[in-house]
Amino acid sequence: MKKFSDLYLKKLHIGSITTETNVFTAPMAGYTCYPFRMMCRKLGAGLAFTEMVSANGLKYNDRATAKLLYTDKAEFPKAVQLLGSVPSAFEFACKGDYTADYDIIDINMGCPVPNVIKSGEGCALTGDLSLASKIIESCKRSGKVVTVKFRPGMNKKNIVVSEFARMCENSGADMITVHGRTRNMMYSGEPVYEYIESAKRAVNIPVIANGGIRSEEDALKMMDRTGADGVMIARFGLENPFIFSQLTGTHTDETKLSLIMWQADIAEAVFDETEALEYIKKLSSYFMKGLHGTKKFKQEMYESGSMRELRKILALIFKETEKSDV
Repeated sequence: MKKFSDLYLKKLHIGSITTETNVFTAPMAGYTCYPFRMMCRKLGAGLAFTEMVSANGLKYNDRATAKLLYTDKAEFPKAVQLLGSVPSAFEFACKGDYTADYDIIDINMGCPVPNVIKSGEGCALTGDLSLASKIIESCKRSGKVVTVKFRPGMNKKNIVVSEFARMCENSGADMITVHGRTRNMMYSGEPVYEYIESAKRAVNIPVIANGGIRSEEDALKMMDRTGADGVMIARFGLENPFIFSQLTGTHTDETKLSLIMWQADIAEAVFDETEALEYIKKLSSYFMKGLHGTKKFKQEMYESGSMRELRKILALIFKETEKSDV
């Protein structure tokens, strides 16, 4: 049986940064906080991005936005994803104190959510190469490594993947990540491998493939079909974080039970109890997908009002199934 770690695993050079593996964790709103990023890194991810952070929010010192950027010395390299449409706001954010500890700035040019599109942000930027270029150049003036995550276009009639990839490289981007679905496909349907392959052919900088990777077979197919330099795992990493150890060949004795308890430890250390409860409940809900006999505990889990109470319920949920999760 073919293994990703035998065929495609490698270190990746992104500007001045070198990652240990070419299997990355995608930025995901509400999930890729510090505890989750550290878990993915422990299991073999070479890079894990923050959830998308508003460049404007940082410019105006929004506290809720700033809280998304918690990190410490244990996380390296550090990668933050910024969202927006105003070049000056990006430059301010990249040069400011909030991102001072981060080594990599990733620019979100792929989010398909309606409110983001209406603001001219995310995937809407694939329709304005001039503005997108100015944003990248603004970020580069910070002296940090800059990457861009984007989709091939708004729909099949407006595919701009090759020219957009070249624009990114010419504007100074050190790496691009291409989600193989157009904006109107949102998060469903098989990714179009030809779009990612076109981006790879168009540039000399590293190209990461994203979209629809839920197994080692999917990752192998993605690399075979696109010629990409690595893969980025999104939602499936929430359900089964062991996908990172599987793809990278990283040995682990962890189980879902031990991982969720470790996540609870970190969450309690860096969040207040309300935030820790919210995060662990959300992550546990994903961990429970596909596990038999856990539905009876779900309501009890959501109703738990303290971390101590939640830990007891989590032990019941995952204890009997821990041997079958890896």
